Amino acid sequence: MTIRFDGQVAVVTGSGNGLGRCHALELARRGAKVVVNDFGGARDGSGGSLTPAQSVVAEIEANGGEAMANGANVADRADCEKMAQAALERWGRIDILINNAGILRDKSLGKMTAQEWNSVIDVHLNGSANCSAAVWSPMKERNYGRILMTSSTSGIYGNFGQSNYGAAKMGVVGLMNTLCIEGAKNDIRVNCIAPTAATRMTSDLLPAEMLDMLKPEYVTPAAIFLVSEDAPNRTVMFAGAGHYSTLEIRESAGVHLDLGERTVDAVAARFDEIRDMSRPEIYTEGRLHVMMLISEETASRKR
Repeated sequence: MTIRFDGQVAVVTGSGNGLGRCHALELARRGAKVVVNDFGGARDGSGGSLTPAQSVVAEIEANGGEAMANGANVADRADCEKMAQAALERWGRIDILINNAGILRDKSLGKMTAQEWNSVIDVHLNGSANCSAAVWSPMKERNYGRILMTSSTSGIYGNFGQSNYGAAKMGVVGLMNTLCIEGAKNDIRVNCIAPTAATRMTSDLLPAEMLDMLKPEYVTPAAIFLVSEDAPNRTVMFAGAGHYSTLEIRESAGVHLDLGERTVDAVAARFDEIRDMSRPEIYTEGRLHVMMLISEETASRKR
């Protein structure tokens, strides 16, 4: 099976370099018209230039594809709405959004300023929400859409000095969990990718021999699959160095304490039972967890 995107329009944020560039080039190679968005700032988000986006557009056009450069700041909702409108005016539709734009301002929490925290949250989390909101109505009108969030092992598992980045990257998993519910009736599927790749974001974090194993193009196949017509919904896929895997959020079956037992001491005494994952539950909506609680409590009160 060959995955194609002929006639479709894709918006890829942060696509002037690194992972976003690879995603944009591959989408174009497979027939998509691409909005190459890049604010053109430094790794910490400072500065700005349309040159990186224009360079990728030139590559796409040289290979016979269609693309347009866009310098919207994803942290600005109005900028995102203008970007979506520009795509609609030129091509009349938006089928795909890959939220890839990002910055780093690493520092341990005790030394991090409010501005260093907020700027990373604004780009990664708020930026993903801003862009998703900007394309939501066009996708609903066509009853079709594919949105990909970019998460990270720094959020899923943690990483020293990246509390701002980690919080944002786990935040987009929560954003996915809700948007895939809200978009289901209009076939808007929302997924996450957690990439490990050698980009300017990681260039000084790993030795050269490791960076060579982590080429961005090894991540792109997973990203492209997750925005294809047959993409799953509500999936977090890890990708790096040729390895692909998925994340599953599970909850232990737990222990129900009757009314007279709900004490700190009882929780402590039965903590091993509470965290036992031998019979895990998997919930696809928060309300299903609430219904489980009510069901158990109702049964308990009848005993």
